[in-house]
Amino acid sequence: MSNRIVIAAIALAGALLAGPALAAEEGGGHSTPHIDRVDWSFAGIFGTYDEHQLQRGFQVYREVCASCHSARLFAFRNLSEEGGPGFSEAQVRALAAEYQVPDDSADGETRAAIPADRWPSPYPSDQAARDANGGALPPDFSVLAKARGVSDPFPTWAFNYFTAYQEGGVDYIHALLTGYEEAPEGFDLQPGQYYNEVYPGHAISMPPPLVDGVVDYADAEAGGAEVPETVEQYSRDVSAFMMWLAEPHLASRKAAGFRVILFLVLFAGLMYATKSRIWKGIEH
Repeated sequence: MSNRIVIAAIALAGALLAGPALAAEEGGGHSTPHIDRVDWSFAGIFGTYDEHQLQRGFQVYREVCASCHSARLFAFRNLSEEGGPGFSEAQVRALAAEYQVPDDSADGETRAAIPADRWPSPYPSDQAARDANGGALPPDFSVLAKARGVSDPFPTWAFNYFTAYQEGGVDYIHALLTGYEEAPEGFDLQPGQYYNEVYPGHAISMPPPLVDGVVDYADAEAGGAEVPETVEQYSRDVSAFMMWLAEPHLASRKAAGFRVILFLVLFAGLMYATKSRIWKGIEH
């Protein structure tokens, strides 16, 4: 029996060590580039969203990304919910009124949006989106930050369970937005493709969406410090906003988890004290 346990342990270790190599092979032979981890305010067990950053990220999405990318699960009223960008209800109503949405009561007609409406899609259909983008369908932003991720080699990924690392998707998005470079000599790019250091295969159909100064931040001052209007800052802000889109109740979930852990610790202590009292003086 002991020999079987040793053999099983060796096989498990081999599988864990071979996992990254197999993943690269299944991915068409493209090696997974290194993705730098960004210091996010919402990282860790007690992390929360930065309200100012979410406001700036929403501005970048609205002025740059929304012309191609939809957010079908995002409603205007979400902007005023607790833990989000912190817009007032009046601001949300005024913002919604700037957009037209289909009027279900009148076929083919539109009306001014209200806070309960979802963010309008830039295209009437997926096929129209493909036609406008050379056959490529721009991904929806609603849960993209949770749908994407990074591949960590063993044993790095094992430590993520203890550090509560869940920012792989948003780290990848930030790296993608800042990963546009000149194609190296000899790299074959087809017409309409651009070289990106972190994109699988490095050939991406989306042109660089951000350049320095493309967005004039409405709130240039946040926390007493001037916010730079650079590609790096835009990428951080819109990535954080996309994380909020994908998980708007992250802070409340973390708070609930902490309360559960605290309860379990107290409950374990109570059970130990009860056991010690009941079995006190009894030989066992």
